[in-house]
Amino acid sequence: MVERTGVSDKGEVFKRLQEEGYTNLYVWSDFPGTYYDWHTHPFNEVRWVLEGEITIGTEREVVTLRAGDRLDVPAGTRHWAKVGKDGVIYVCGSKV
Repeated sequence: MVERTGVSDKGEVFKRLQEEGYTNLYVWSDFPGTYYDWHTHPFNEVRWVLEGEITIGTEREVVTLRAGDRLDVPAGTRHWAKVGKDGVIYVCGSKV
């Protein structure tokens, strides 16, 4: 489920995620139209959008994330992603 935090400041996003125990935090960007086919991650993952738009689909739902939106993806969840027409910049992190 998407959490519409309204927070898109990189420093604040990093601070909040570190307080929650997320590690390996980094900022990632993708060009418009970038597509990631179905895949999984071995750890709980977070995606928090700073700029732009990305749509992420799981076997249960499809959601579109915009600046200030956050999505937690549990370990082992099959998902795909497609970047919107303006590209996207987001924070990634993982938690055991």
